[in-house]
Amino acid sequence: MASLPPQIRRRFLSTTTTNVSRKWAVKKVTKSNFSESLEEFKNHLSSSDFVAVSLQKTGSYRAPWHRPQPFDTVDTSYFKAKYAAERFQLLQFAAWPFTLRASKLTPHPYNFVLFPRDELKMGMPTYSFSVQTSHLTSMVEEGFDFNACIYNGISYLSRAQESAAKVRIGNPAAISYVTNTSSTHTIADTVFVERIKSRVKRWKTAFKSTKKDDALLSSLRKIVMRSEMYGTRPCMDLDVCSERQVQLTLEMLKGFSDDLVPLIIPAKGGGTQAVRVVLTSSKEDKELFERELQNLEEEQNKRVRGFREVIDLISASQKPVVSHNSLNDFTVIHSEFLSPLPINVDEFVGSLRSVFPHILDISHLMKNIGPLRTMTNIHAAISYLNNHYFAPIDMEISPQENEGNIHNLCVVKMCYFFAKLCSILKISENAMVSNNALLDPALEEYKYISGPQESTNEDVRVWTKNMRKVSCEDLVFLWGFRSGMTAGMLKSLLHKSHAVFSEEFDVRLVDKSCAIVVFWEPSLSQTFLDAVSSEEICGSLREIISEGLRASNYETYKRVCRLGLWEADLAESMDKALEDSDCLMEATYSRDIYWSSDFTINFDDL
Repeated sequence: MASLPPQIRRRFLSTTTTNVSRKWAVKKVTKSNFSESLEEFKNHLSSSDFVAVSLQKTGSYRAPWHRPQPFDTVDTSYFKAKYAAERFQLLQFAAWPFTLRASKLTPHPYNFVLFPRDELKMGMPTYSFSVQTSHLTSMVEEGFDFNACIYNGISYLSRAQESAAKVRIGNPAAISYVTNTSSTHTIADTVFVERIKSRVKRWKTAFKSTKKDDALLSSLRKIVMRSEMYGTRPCMDLDVCSERQVQLTLEMLKGFSDDLVPLIIPAKGGGTQAVRVVLTSSKEDKELFERELQNLEEEQNKRVRGFREVIDLISASQKPVVSHNSLNDFTVIHSEFLSPLPINVDEFVGSLRSVFPHILDISHLMKNIGPLRTMTNIHAAISYLNNHYFAPIDMEISPQENEGNIHNLCVVKMCYFFAKLCSILKISENAMVSNNALLDPALEEYKYISGPQESTNEDVRVWTKNMRKVSCEDLVFLWGFRSGMTAGMLKSLLHKSHAVFSEEFDVRLVDKSCAIVVFWEPSLSQTFLDAVSSEEICGSLREIISEGLRASNYETYKRVCRLGLWEADLAESMDKALEDSDCLMEATYSRDIYWSSDFTINFDDL
């Protein structure tokens, strides 16, 4: 390919992302082939430079104003992403480890099909989630296999759910070895230790003597001594009342005998129920038993974690994660695989960075090339780069056994687009992570999680394709106007109503019920709000207000998002946010979803 003329080479590369889906298949991973695919993925991840991720969910928003908007701040963007992440279900997770060497891009494509199946019968993860029919229709058109998803999708638990599950299960396979205590023993400690030491000693002696007794006497002796069997080995439980007694028991057992193995028995409500002592027959038998316990615990952990094994592998690798919409993707990842989302964006970013310290958002890279700042479509952005820059990328994808769906093409484009941006922006190919830092300083600049705007200040844009910014303080939300009114009609009506509208201003409809007024001159917004609330209001403005027009500042919109007032119409949400403080205190956020039982699907029957 390198010998082709530049014009032909460029034309070939401009269609690379289209041809690649026809020439190479992407591996589809379900529950049936998850174990072997996990090992392959682990090997590809260890040899890669980056890993690209992309998600398929059952929906993204309920109403038009729930979408991320140019006028959203970091806070309001996070609240919207949090709302969507907690309601819509993740069904497919594309994870593509890839290497980038000079102009050669080599991805290893994996598509993991997921479904929140309660395999432990503990109510985790929840079956309740929202669905957008239009979104599902689009997934069907792309070739998504819902049968494979429901019947053979990989289940999972988040880290928080796994911890709760271990407590509920109370399985002694989840062992915990404790080192010697360093504090001085009290008289009560000494009495407790001597009592359990004497009991364990009598039990060991009694068990050895049972080999000489007949079956009936041996059974009676085991009952009296509260002796049981752990598999083929004898055991007994030592009740404890505190973590201090757990420490003392383990310390005593460690110095008392070399043939005893202690296990921690978790209590159902948390803490420790008992210490189980297992008697082994020899040093070799003890080592064998400990290996058996470790293998059993690891198998149980893998079964509980499910797909989260992939998330943990990506996190442990410390490889830079490439995403096209990091805020929406990683609120889902945090909610599904880590723990419930924090209440504010600062806590979210802090929590996320402890797990994924290097997240590269392609949307942020695009803003360094002027014409791409207003583009949201990767295909259009690739076409622009192919027409204006010579940045050849040679893509080579390893063939896989299972074919995925059209969603794969999105990740192909993302990897290809990222490679071209790195070439154009002169980002070094040697961007591997060392000591928790990216080796290429240029990439450190693009580690970013944000909403639609470029910074954390209160300056926002109002239109997607207009880069002009305005302070949030200069925005006013209007609602209660006549149905069917356009932005132009509303602007014309306002122009005649008050003196503030003699200066430059614009109007944009957020949805059919609410609009934003942009005052390009500072302080005019507050003048208008004062006039609306004044008892001395007059002229045409008084007439408009009498017809039901209401106005409020940007803080009310923030309050709507913070309180989770996600009504279908923004006007209704703004009305609720302006209610008195008592009502605001009662506007608690609920995650419960209610529906008619006639439309409930029982997934246990599938």
